[in-house]
Amino acid sequence: MNRRNLLRAAAILPLARAPFPGEALAQDAYPSRNITMIVPFPAGGQADLAARPVALALERILGKPVIVDNRAGGGGGSIGNAAAARAAPDGYTLLMTLSSLAVLPEADRLFGRPVAYEVSQFAPVARVLADPTLLAVPASAPWKTLQDFVEDARKRPGQIPYGSSGPYGTLHVAMEMFTASAGIKLLHVPFRGAGPALTALLGGTVQALASAPGTLKQQVDEGKMRVLANWGSTRIASFPDLPTFGELGYKDVEFYIWAGLFAQAAVPAPIMTRLREAMAQAVKAPEVIKTFESAGSPVAYLDAPEFSKFVAEDSARLIAAVKKIGRVE
Repeated sequence: MNRRNLLRAAAILPLARAPFPGEALAQDAYPSRNITMIVPFPAGGQADLAARPVALALERILGKPVIVDNRAGGGGGSIGNAAAARAAPDGYTLLMTLSSLAVLPEADRLFGRPVAYEVSQFAPVARVLADPTLLAVPASAPWKTLQDFVEDARKRPGQIPYGSSGPYGTLHVAMEMFTASAGIKLLHVPFRGAGPALTALLGGTVQALASAPGTLKQQVDEGKMRVLANWGSTRIASFPDLPTFGELGYKDVEFYIWAGLFAQAAVPAPIMTRLREAMAQAVKAPEVIKTFESAGSPVAYLDAPEFSKFVAEDSARLIAAVKKIGRVE
């Protein structure tokens, strides 16, 4: 074959390899491979609690493995959130994260740091859990009531250590709201997530922790921890005898720790629709409902439109709280 014929053959090769009608659609069917669900915290916290049963349910619904990737690091989950924001918007990298999603970029700006990501890079898929935060102390601690705790803190400013999931994470902001209202100062000890902070509380490294009911219930039931107050507006079924901060006189102390699934904002509409449909089924799965209710953290599902509105309203309140708290270490 001479050079001219070789070039002619090469030119028509792409046409010869063109897909038959419908072949491209089959190739692009979602999902066609494994999905990664980033959890920006170590195992043992609220986001991890939400992710694992939901991932198993999604596997059955979507027909492909959904791999939970605990991408811990950074203050309050910023590294995992940023990794999800940078991922290709193809539906194969999802994010199960907490309400701190909106707080962390504002904290970066507050400290003059490069902003790791923006909330606008994400599209809410579905809310999974939404619980008021609870104040927990070791069962061996001397405080039987919130008033006991506050009175001791006033006598020893800056000496009672409390744990958090990282600076300006959900657990940190909740505690700072409380300490500002009570006029007390505690010693903040940040960890890489709620799981390590919970371990530190059990081990006596810290003496207080704000956390979700689902991560505390077993420890309280086993007599290892005591809860003193509830950041919600009303009491909750899993701890019906636990008073709210409002009941105890702290009217401006209200905080909820929610967990929700996000994709990138540029994910194609058909993939987003498929994810929304799959999540609507997943949260109804008996094993998902049982897991969450056993942990004292029942399903609090919202579909994308309602979840988007919820995120916007909650984020505005939390950002205002962070600005009021200001620079704290």
